[in-house]
Amino acid sequence: MATIGKRNTLSIVRSSGPGLYLDGGELGEILLPGRYIPRDIKAGDKLDVFIYTDSEDRLVATTEIPLALVGEFACLKVISFNRQIGAFLDWGLSKDLLLPFREQNTPVGVGQKVIVFVYLDEQSKRIVASARLSRHLSRDTPSYRDGEQVNLMIASRSSLGYNAIVNNAHRGLLYHDNLSAPLEVGQKIKGFVRTVRVGGKIDLRLDASGYKRVAPLKDLIVAAAEKNGGHLDFDDNSSPEKIRKTFGVSKNAFKQALGALYKSRRIRFTNPGIQLLDNTTPIGEARLSDLPPMAKPSRKPRRAS
Repeated sequence: MATIGKRNTLSIVRSSGPGLYLDGGELGEILLPGRYIPRDIKAGDKLDVFIYTDSEDRLVATTEIPLALVGEFACLKVISFNRQIGAFLDWGLSKDLLLPFREQNTPVGVGQKVIVFVYLDEQSKRIVASARLSRHLSRDTPSYRDGEQVNLMIASRSSLGYNAIVNNAHRGLLYHDNLSAPLEVGQKIKGFVRTVRVGGKIDLRLDASGYKRVAPLKDLIVAAAEKNGGHLDFDDNSSPEKIRKTFGVSKNAFKQALGALYKSRRIRFTNPGIQLLDNTTPIGEARLSDLPPMAKPSRKPRRAS
Protein backbone atom coordinates (compact mmCIF):
# COMPACT_ATOMS: atom_id res chain seq x y z
CA MET A 1 0.00 0.00 0.00
CA ALA A 2 1.21 3.50 -0.85
CA THR A 3 1.82 5.95 2.00
CA ILE A 4 1.08 9.65 1.63
CA GLY A 5 4.08 11.86 2.39
CA LYS A 6 6.61 9.06 1.91
CA ARG A 7 8.60 7.60 -0.94
CA ASN A 8 7.02 4.46 -2.37
CA THR A 9 8.00 1.85 -4.95
CA LEU A 10 4.87 1.35 -7.07
CA SER A 11 3.96 -0.73 -10.11
CA ILE A 12 2.61 0.76 -13.32
CA VAL A 13 -1.06 -0.11 -13.90
CA ARG A 14 -1.74 1.66 -17.17
CA SER A 15 -0.78 4.54 -19.42
CA SER A 16 -3.02 7.45 -20.40
CA GLY A 17 -2.82 10.92 -21.88
CA PRO A 18 -2.00 12.71 -18.57
CA GLY A 19 0.70 10.18 -17.66
CA LEU A 20 1.06 6.82 -15.92
CA TYR A 21 -1.31 5.40 -13.33
CA LEU A 22 0.41 3.55 -10.48
CA ASP A 23 -0.92 0.89 -8.13
CA GLY A 24 -1.52 2.64 -4.80
CA GLY A 25 -3.16 -0.35 -3.11
CA GLU A 26 -5.99 0.80 -0.85
CA LEU A 27 -5.44 4.36 -2.07
CA GLY A 28 -6.40 3.30 -5.59
CA GLU A 29 -4.68 4.30 -8.81
CA ILE A 30 -2.33 7.29 -8.45
CA LEU A 31 -1.35 9.49 -11.37
CA LEU A 32 2.27 10.16 -12.22
CA PRO A 33 2.04 13.19 -14.56
CA GLY A 34 3.81 12.88 -17.89
CA ARG A 35 6.51 15.45 -17.07
CA TYR A 36 7.84 13.16 -14.31
CA ILE A 37 8.00 9.92 -16.32
CA PRO A 38 11.60 8.70 -16.75
CA ARG A 39 12.73 8.41 -20.37
CA ASP A 40 14.08 4.87 -20.03
CA ILE A 41 10.92 3.39 -18.49
CA LYS A 42 10.06 -0.15 -19.62
CA ALA A 43 6.99 -2.36 -19.28
CA GLY A 44 6.93 -4.08 -15.90
CA ASP A 45 9.18 -1.50 -14.22
CA LYS A 46 8.44 -0.20 -10.75
CA LEU A 47 8.94 3.48 -9.95
CA ASP A 48 10.29 5.17 -6.83
CA VAL A 49 7.89 8.08 -6.26
CA PHE A 50 6.74 10.52 -3.60
CA ILE A 51 2.97 10.67 -2.92
CA TYR A 52 1.16 13.90 -2.02
CA THR A 53 -1.99 15.86 -2.90
CA ASP A 54 -2.13 18.46 -5.66
CA SER A 55 -3.84 21.88 -5.54
CA GLU A 56 -7.20 20.16 -6.11
CA ASP A 57 -6.61 17.65 -3.29
CA ARG A 58 -6.09 14.72 -5.66
CA LEU A 59 -3.42 12.15 -4.91
CA VAL A 60 -0.50 12.43 -7.31
CA ALA A 61 2.97 10.95 -7.59
CA THR A 62 6.24 12.65 -8.46
CA THR A 63 9.82 11.54 -9.02
CA GLU A 64 11.00 14.83 -7.49
CA ILE A 65 12.67 14.46 -4.10
CA PRO A 66 11.31 16.70 -1.32
CA LEU A 67 13.62 18.29 1.24
CA ALA A 68 11.67 16.54 4.00
CA LEU A 69 9.21 13.66 4.26
CA VAL A 70 6.23 13.43 6.58
CA GLY A 71 7.56 12.84 10.09
CA GLU A 72 10.79 14.80 9.58
CA PHE A 73 12.12 18.19 10.73
CA ALA A 74 13.62 20.55 8.16
CA CYS A 75 14.86 24.11 7.68
CA LEU A 76 12.82 25.58 4.82
CA LYS A 77 12.62 28.99 3.16
CA VAL A 78 9.45 31.07 3.02
CA ILE A 79 8.80 31.97 -0.62
CA SER A 80 5.27 33.41 -0.58
CA PHE A 81 2.49 34.51 1.73
CA ASN A 82 -1.30 34.30 1.76
CA ARG A 83 -3.14 36.60 4.18
CA GLN A 84 -6.00 34.12 4.58
CA ILE A 85 -4.19 30.84 5.25
CA GLY A 86 -0.48 31.33 5.96
CA ALA A 87 2.98 31.08 4.42
CA PHE A 88 4.28 28.79 1.70
CA LEU A 89 7.65 27.08 1.96
CA ASP A 90 10.02 25.76 -0.69
CA TRP A 91 10.47 22.05 0.01
CA GLY A 92 11.88 20.99 -3.35
CA LEU A 93 8.61 20.16 -5.15
CA SER A 94 6.65 22.08 -7.78
CA LYS A 95 3.86 22.49 -5.21
CA ASP A 96 4.94 24.55 -2.19
CA LEU A 97 4.38 23.44 1.41
CA LEU A 98 1.82 25.32 3.51
CA LEU A 99 2.75 26.64 6.96
CA PRO A 100 -0.69 27.63 8.35
CA PHE A 101 -1.07 30.60 10.70
CA ARG A 102 -2.15 28.23 13.48
CA GLU A 103 1.20 26.39 13.21
CA GLN A 104 3.39 29.50 13.54
CA ASN A 105 4.95 30.56 16.84
CA THR A 106 5.61 34.04 15.49
CA PRO A 107 4.76 35.58 12.11
CA VAL A 108 7.20 34.70 9.34
CA GLY A 109 8.20 36.71 6.27
CA VAL A 110 9.22 35.99 2.69
CA GLY A 111 12.89 35.01 2.47
CA GLN A 112 13.05 33.83 6.08
CA LYS A 113 14.25 30.32 6.91
CA VAL A 114 12.25 28.47 9.52
CA ILE A 115 12.59 25.12 11.28
CA VAL A 116 9.41 23.09 10.79
CA PHE A 117 7.99 19.62 11.27
CA VAL A 118 6.28 18.09 8.23
CA TYR A 119 3.10 16.15 9.01
CA LEU A 120 -0.08 14.81 7.45
CA ASP A 121 -3.25 16.58 8.54
CA GLU A 122 -5.61 13.68 9.28
CA GLN A 123 -8.77 15.64 8.48
CA SER A 124 -7.81 17.18 5.14
CA LYS A 125 -5.19 14.53 4.17
CA ARG A 126 -2.96 17.44 3.17
CA ILE A 127 0.74 17.61 3.97
CA VAL A 128 1.47 20.75 6.01
CA ALA A 129 4.28 22.22 8.11
CA SER A 130 4.37 23.22 11.77
CA ALA A 131 6.82 25.58 13.47
CA ARG A 132 5.46 24.55 16.89
CA LEU A 133 8.27 22.05 17.36
CA SER A 134 7.52 21.02 20.95
CA ARG A 135 4.26 19.43 19.83
CA HIS A 136 6.13 17.04 17.58
CA LEU A 137 9.19 16.18 19.66
CA SER A 138 9.11 12.93 21.61
CA ARG A 139 7.98 13.14 25.23
CA ASP A 140 9.44 9.74 26.06
CA THR A 141 12.45 9.67 28.36
CA PRO A 142 15.56 9.48 26.12
CA SER A 143 17.55 6.25 26.36
CA TYR A 144 20.82 7.59 24.91
CA ARG A 145 24.11 6.48 26.43
CA ASP A 146 26.73 9.02 27.50
CA GLY A 147 29.11 9.43 24.57
CA GLU A 148 26.65 8.03 21.99
CA GLN A 149 26.93 9.59 18.52
CA VAL A 150 23.75 11.27 17.27
CA ASN A 151 22.47 13.31 14.33
CA LEU A 152 21.73 16.96 15.12
CA MET A 153 19.85 19.80 13.49
CA ILE A 154 20.44 23.23 15.01
CA ALA A 155 16.99 24.60 15.86
CA SER A 156 17.64 27.92 17.64
CA ARG A 157 20.16 29.98 19.58
CA SER A 158 19.78 30.84 23.27
CA SER A 159 21.80 32.56 25.98
CA LEU A 160 23.24 29.17 27.03
CA GLY A 161 24.05 27.85 23.58
CA TYR A 162 22.21 26.19 20.71
CA ASN A 163 19.05 24.11 20.92
CA ALA A 164 19.29 21.09 18.65
CA ILE A 165 16.92 18.37 17.47
CA VAL A 166 18.47 15.01 18.31
CA ASN A 167 17.90 12.09 15.91
CA ASN A 168 14.72 13.72 14.59
CA ALA A 169 13.07 13.03 17.96
CA HIS A 170 14.35 14.91 21.02
CA ARG A 171 15.59 18.34 22.03
CA GLY A 172 19.15 18.81 23.27
CA LEU A 173 21.50 21.67 24.13
CA LEU A 174 25.02 22.52 22.93
CA TYR A 175 26.62 24.95 25.39
CA HIS A 176 28.55 27.98 24.13
CA ASP A 177 31.61 27.14 26.24
CA ASN A 178 31.96 23.78 24.46
CA LEU A 179 32.01 25.30 20.98
CA SER A 180 35.00 26.64 19.10
CA ALA A 181 32.98 28.39 16.37
CA PRO A 182 29.42 29.68 15.83
CA LEU A 183 26.75 27.41 14.38
CA GLU A 184 23.89 28.20 12.01
CA VAL A 185 20.19 27.52 12.52
CA GLY A 186 19.22 24.66 10.21
CA GLN A 187 22.76 23.25 10.13
CA LYS A 188 22.92 19.44 10.21
CA ILE A 189 25.92 17.96 12.02
CA LYS A 190 27.06 14.92 13.93
CA GLY A 191 27.33 15.22 17.69
CA PHE A 192 27.62 13.23 20.90
CA VAL A 193 25.46 12.88 23.99
CA ARG A 194 27.31 14.37 26.92
CA THR A 195 24.72 13.28 29.46
CA VAL A 196 20.97 12.82 29.89
CA ARG A 197 19.94 14.75 32.98
CA VAL A 198 17.07 14.09 35.37
CA GLY A 199 13.88 15.07 33.59
CA GLY A 200 15.16 13.90 30.22
CA LYS A 201 17.13 17.01 29.23
CA ILE A 202 20.03 16.17 26.91
CA ASP A 203 23.41 17.91 27.10
CA LEU A 204 25.39 17.60 23.88
CA ARG A 205 28.90 18.09 22.57
CA LEU A 206 30.29 18.12 19.04
CA ASP A 207 33.29 15.90 19.73
CA ALA A 208 33.66 12.53 21.38
CA SER A 209 35.58 12.62 24.65
CA GLY A 210 39.08 11.37 25.31
CA TYR A 211 40.62 8.60 23.23
CA LYS A 212 37.33 7.96 21.39
CA ARG A 213 37.78 11.19 19.46
CA VAL A 214 41.57 11.23 19.14
CA ALA A 215 42.10 7.74 17.67
CA PRO A 216 39.81 8.02 14.61
CA LEU A 217 40.88 11.63 14.05
CA LYS A 218 44.54 10.59 13.91
CA ASP A 219 43.67 8.13 11.13
CA LEU A 220 41.71 10.82 9.31
CA ILE A 221 44.62 13.29 9.44
CA VAL A 222 47.12 10.68 8.21
CA ALA A 223 44.79 9.65 5.37
CA ALA A 224 44.33 13.28 4.30
CA ALA A 225 48.11 13.87 4.35
CA GLU A 226 48.81 10.69 2.37
CA LYS A 227 46.28 11.77 -0.24
CA ASN A 228 48.10 15.10 -0.47
CA GLY A 229 51.57 13.63 -1.03
CA GLY A 230 52.50 13.39 2.64
CA HIS A 231 51.94 17.06 3.51
CA LEU A 232 48.96 18.86 4.99
CA ASP A 233 48.40 22.60 5.28
CA PHE A 234 46.94 22.28 8.78
CA ASP A 235 48.59 22.72 12.17
CA ASP A 236 48.03 24.26 15.62
CA ASN A 237 47.58 27.70 14.05
CA SER A 238 44.80 26.73 11.63
CA SER A 239 41.48 28.49 12.21
CA PRO A 240 38.69 26.67 14.09
CA GLU A 241 36.34 27.30 11.15
CA LYS A 242 38.73 25.72 8.63
CA ILE A 243 39.31 22.70 10.88
CA ARG A 244 35.59 22.19 11.50
CA LYS A 245 34.76 22.49 7.79
CA THR A 246 37.45 20.01 6.73
CA PHE A 247 37.55 17.48 9.56
CA GLY A 248 34.24 18.08 11.35
CA VAL A 249 35.85 18.53 14.79
CA SER A 250 36.81 21.33 17.15
CA LYS A 251 40.25 22.91 17.11
CA ASN A 252 40.95 21.48 20.56
CA ALA A 253 40.28 17.93 19.36
CA PHE A 254 42.42 18.53 16.28
CA LYS A 255 45.35 19.78 18.38
CA GLN A 256 45.08 16.71 20.63
CA ALA A 257 45.26 14.43 17.61
CA LEU A 258 48.28 16.32 16.21
CA GLY A 259 49.98 16.05 19.59
CA ALA A 260 49.42 12.29 19.66
CA LEU A 261 50.81 11.92 16.12
CA TYR A 262 53.84 14.05 17.02
CA LYS A 263 54.61 12.03 20.16
CA SER A 264 54.45 8.80 18.17
CA ARG A 265 56.83 10.36 15.57
CA ARG A 266 54.23 10.01 12.82
CA ILE A 267 54.44 13.70 11.82
CA ARG A 268 56.69 16.72 12.07
CA PHE A 269 55.63 20.35 11.98
CA THR A 270 56.77 22.30 8.91
CA ASN A 271 55.48 25.72 10.00
CA PRO A 272 53.06 26.01 8.35
CA GLY A 273 51.50 22.57 8.06
CA ILE A 274 52.65 19.07 8.90
CA GLN A 275 54.67 16.40 7.10
CA LEU A 276 54.22 12.65 7.50
CA LEU A 277 57.24 10.68 8.71
CA ASP A 278 57.99 7.09 7.76
CA ASN A 279 57.69 5.43 11.16
CA THR A 280 58.18 2.00 9.59
CA THR A 281 61.93 2.63 9.24
CA PRO A 282 63.96 0.24 11.50
CA ILE A 283 65.34 1.76 14.69
CA GLY A 284 68.83 3.14 14.09
CA GLU A 285 68.21 3.90 10.41
CA ALA A 286 66.07 7.01 10.79
CA ARG A 287 67.65 10.17 9.41
CA LEU A 288 68.12 13.05 11.83
CA SER A 289 66.37 15.35 9.37
CA ASP A 290 63.24 13.19 9.61
CA LEU A 291 62.94 13.47 13.39
CA PRO A 292 60.99 16.25 15.13
CA PRO A 293 63.32 19.14 15.99
CA MET A 294 63.13 18.53 19.75
CA ALA A 295 63.93 14.83 19.30
CA LYS A 296 67.38 15.29 17.68
CA PRO A 297 70.07 13.76 19.89
CA SER A 298 72.83 16.00 21.09
CA ARG A 299 76.44 15.08 20.24
CA LYS A 300 78.92 15.30 23.12
CA PRO A 301 82.64 15.61 22.41
CA ARG A 302 84.68 12.46 23.16
CA ARG A 303 87.16 12.54 25.99
CA ALA A 304 90.81 12.21 25.04
CA SER A 305 92.15 8.75 25.80
